[in-house]
Amino acid sequence: MEKVWLTRYPSGVPAEIDPERYRSLVEVLERSCCQFGRRQAFHCMGQGMSYHELEQKSRAFAIYLQQDLGLERGERVAIMLPNLLQYPVALFGILRAGLVVVNVNPLCAPRELEHQLQDSGAKAIVILSGFGHLLAKVVSNTPIVTAIVTEIGDLLSYWKAKVVNLAEKHSKKKAPAYTLSKAVAFKDVLAAASGRSLQPVKIGGQDMAFLQYTGGITGMPKGAMLTHRNLVANMEQCAAYLGPLVRGGEDIAITALPLYHLFSLTVNCLCWVRYGGLNVLIANPRDVPAFVAELRRWKFAALIGVNSLYGALVNNDKFRKLNFGTLKLAVGGGAPIQQAVAERWRAVTGTPILEGYGLTEASPLVCLNPVDIEEFNGSVGLPLPSTEIQLRDSAGQEVAPGGQGELWVRGPQVMRGYWRQAEQTARNLRDGWLLTGDVATVDERGFVRIVDRRKDLIQVSGFTVFPNEIEQVVGGCEGVSEVACVGIPDEKTGEAVKICVVRKPGVSLSADAILARCRQQLASHKIPRHIEFRDSLPKSNAGKILRRELR
Repeated sequence: MEKVWLTRYPSGVPAEIDPERYRSLVEVLERSCCQFGRRQAFHCMGQGMSYHELEQKSRAFAIYLQQDLGLERGERVAIMLPNLLQYPVALFGILRAGLVVVNVNPLCAPRELEHQLQDSGAKAIVILSGFGHLLAKVVSNTPIVTAIVTEIGDLLSYWKAKVVNLAEKHSKKKAPAYTLSKAVAFKDVLAAASGRSLQPVKIGGQDMAFLQYTGGITGMPKGAMLTHRNLVANMEQCAAYLGPLVRGGEDIAITALPLYHLFSLTVNCLCWVRYGGLNVLIANPRDVPAFVAELRRWKFAALIGVNSLYGALVNNDKFRKLNFGTLKLAVGGGAPIQQAVAERWRAVTGTPILEGYGLTEASPLVCLNPVDIEEFNGSVGLPLPSTEIQLRDSAGQEVAPGGQGELWVRGPQVMRGYWRQAEQTARNLRDGWLLTGDVATVDERGFVRIVDRRKDLIQVSGFTVFPNEIEQVVGGCEGVSEVACVGIPDEKTGEAVKICVVRKPGVSLSADAILARCRQQLASHKIPRHIEFRDSLPKSNAGKILRRELR
């Protein structure tokens, strides 16, 4: 496809970026720590961390992994943390030791945790103490040798840490007691490196940086192998596209989306470290009043979020009274931005939401609306620099201009492949082209519109929910004859999970019984919000349940 979008790029945005500008993400970090050492890199819960402190702490963490645990280059280490100061320390420590990061959603169910740890072969995990009981349930079935356990306040000042950790222990949502035989405290890990030096590790662009798990195109859990070059490329693409708005070493970004989500990790964490800017970490964005109170403290320039987050903010009276004089950039992704939310955000803040499109397999950004748009346009924007796209029909042939077809993507941000799944890699990567599974259109200026986001997949607050997984869990509930899962529109979360259930004859099955099973086996965002009991489900002549009719 001809790159018609290049003529629509704002002034100063290049057609191509240099994916070799940095050898690795480690070089990016070390350069920024040297250049911006005294400036704040991260801030959370009233505590700041300078670039100099980030360099010291991440180096100490790397020394422990390398020398105390004896982990060798290329081995995997999992991180199961919310947005706390411990996250960037662990993240960059793992990378500096030449190891691979495996991000784990802290809200995942035990069986999901077990699968990721087993499949990745991770030998160590960094985990918040409040989630330790989940690990304790499955750790004996995984290769995990060491659990590095941290309390919320571990990197806060002494008295603040005392208060925060005490409050957590006595909270209403206190985690169950648990025992981990090979656990070490996060603070002890940092202290253990005193007086020692990090052994140099030669890290290149083709070395794997992240094993990022995604359901991918088929719904089967897979680890996308993302190299240092992939992430550097996507970081440089974002910097080239958004750079004209950002003042290096000065601007503040609000990081409300969890850093284990690749969209937040790339656009917030990696890009802002490259800029030498400040990331303000929001540990719990669902607490909107506390979130707004934190926003009031900062002259922030950027906010990256999903539709549900933007909607919650503009519906808050105190948020609408904030001063948005410094806000220059609001980026939306993870799920479609609703027009009503975008228009209200623009009216409240004076800044449009730049909707984008991406997927884990592309590190993740593929398209983004240009920074000079004035209002919501319903598209996911233009392909980023050094990105090629094509629309193909079911036979793999390019569609005529103006038509719709499956979106194929090629560029330096596209993954190496799926971890230990050569067949799936061959199916979804062809001559460097990534088959996204999403049906799209491209207009005469190059703006991309997603027609169907992977057919049956459900997007809940930016997270992908796979109907097959929900159906398997519900189908195992005694009394269920048939079940189908679909997504329906939801004002707060974009989409909500709905299940349609046919009971077995003569069985009295309640919605509460189904929900009880779901709460045991599914992460919270996957639990059905709507349950409909039916006498039958629509089927094709071949007996296949027709989800599209249920929608």
